[in-house]
Amino acid sequence: MTAETTAETTAHRVEIEYCTQCRWLPRAAWLAQELLTTFEAELTELALRPGTGGVFVVRVGDEVVWDRREQGFPEPTAVKKAVRDRVAPGRSLGHSERTSSA
Repeated sequence: MTAETTAETTAHRVEIEYCTQCRWLPRAAWLAQELLTTFEAELTELALRPGTGGVFVVRVGDEVVWDRREQGFPEPTAVKKAVRDRVAPGRSLGHSERTSSA
């Protein structure tokens, strides 16, 4: 595996860290499904990572794109935009994007 391939794989890995104490697995799994459906050709991996202490963080590679503590619980469109900007810049999100900007 070359350095370029490694960087590309890392850039297309999404991780959703969720709080097991808060029982946020269903929310994390639902968001994972939304991202996998939207970016099925762009993502190489999507991981659900159990955590504690009220954590709900979405990362693309090593970059945090959504943190519940700072931004509240995400709307799917907001997370999709954040992920899209990193894995498929310039790609339209279709009706969900038009609805949110109207």
